[in-house]
Amino acid sequence: TKLDGTAKGGALFSIARELELPIFYVGVGEQMTDLQEFNANAYLDTLLDPIFE
Repeated sequence: TKLDGTAKGGALFSIARELELPIFYVGVGEQMTDLQEFNANAYLDTLLDPIFE
C-alpha cells in the first residue's frame, strides 16, 4: 500500500476490510527503502493528529 503524496491513505482500512486482508507493509515513497512495516497506531496518529490539534 502506498501512502506518500498528499493523500493520507484513508481508503487503506476500507480496502483491507472489504478484501479481508491484513496490512503488513506500506510504501511511503518511490524507492525500496521507502517500504516500511505497517504500524496501526502510528498510522492512526498521523491520520487523526490534524483533527485533534
